[in-house]
Amino acid sequence: MDKRTQENMRVKMCITDALFDLMQEKSISDITVTEIIRRAGVARASYYRNYDSKEDVLVTLIRDVLEHFRLTMDYDLADGITREHVARCFAFFKEFGTYALNLYKSGFAALMLEELNQFHEMIAGTMPASSIERYELYMYMGALFNTAMSWLQSGAKESPEAMAEMFCRCARAHPQVRTLHSLQSP
Repeated sequence: MDKRTQENMRVKMCITDALFDLMQEKSISDITVTEIIRRAGVARASYYRNYDSKEDVLVTLIRDVLEHFRLTMDYDLADGITREHVARCFAFFKEFGTYALNLYKSGFAALMLEELNQFHEMIAGTMPASSIERYELYMYMGALFNTAMSWLQSGAKESPEAMAEMFCRCARAHPQVRTLHSLQSP
């Protein structure tokens, strides 16, 4: 990675961290770009080179984390949701838990869930729009997201692997619900 790319990544992280710091003090609507760049220690041009709005900072962070997740996947979700995938999801929620909790507490849960839905649509492959099975993905993401957020709020004391085991066990415990039928035990 060249120095310019590394510097741009550093600037983006400074801006993101500054926005999250400020969101601890007041609502995002009350935060100004001037406050963000001062806190971040970057130029106004750096902010506008990377972002169109404060919300864009949040969306970019979520998408960057999801892209990192995708690039480090060594399996194919088109074959179904596995315990391995669920454990990786919990591990990523834990790794980026501070950001996830800040977004959640600041009223951006719907934004996170929408980005997670779109991401999983993309990596799961094509599914017919008229097929009832397409809802399985949304049920999976909703359940996973709510479970992960509750786990983070409780301090994430259990391991990602223990959470995946519990999640998969619960998904299989309700055979009348078709969702998550593709979760597999090792």
